[in-house]
Amino acid sequence: MRSYNRLIKKILIYSFIFSVFTFSVDLIFNNIFEQHHRDRFNIVMGLKQDDRGIGYNTNQSIIAFASGGISGEGFLKGSQTRGDFVPEQHTDYIFSTVGEEWGFLGASIVLLLFSYLMIRISKRAELQRNLFNKIYAYSTVTILFSHFFINIGMVLGLVPTIGIPLPFISYGGSNLLGFILLFSIYIKLDSQRTSKW
Repeated sequence: MRSYNRLIKKILIYSFIFSVFTFSVDLIFNNIFEQHHRDRFNIVMGLKQDDRGIGYNTNQSIIAFASGGISGEGFLKGSQTRGDFVPEQHTDYIFSTVGEEWGFLGASIVLLLFSYLMIRISKRAELQRNLFNKIYAYSTVTILFSHFFINIGMVLGLVPTIGIPLPFISYGGSNLLGFILLFSIYIKLDSQRTSKW
């Protein structure tokens, strides 16, 4: 009887949380987001088509990625990227350049390298004896994955464009400096796996 009451209580709590979330989505979308944010979400969800305005970057990026085919058009030979049809192709939309010039195979190699790096850091995090080092390693993976997922999602039109660069590949001094600093601290902490916290 006690476990049944606990189950009912959990169901009621989860139902309340999901109801609040469900009803707050419309409120946040219509009252807190600005119009250009709503437009970006509508384009990603397919509710609106705007290939000349706010959806131009994503549309050109998808065209560039698709024109790469399996093996790509060749280094510095992409028609979309050489013609500057893809805006911000050296920073936010760098993965479309990779997809166009190196094709599906090159893009897959980039995906595999990032995946290997994140899995490797996660496995090394389990070996940490110091709690701070373990948390820092998992935080490094989380930051890397969020940048990786959002950037590639923007290029493929899966998430709205928000201007997140691809780590270690996108052009930009502050992005590169930030990730080098993040990884150098991680490597230093990983080399000191002896003390216990």
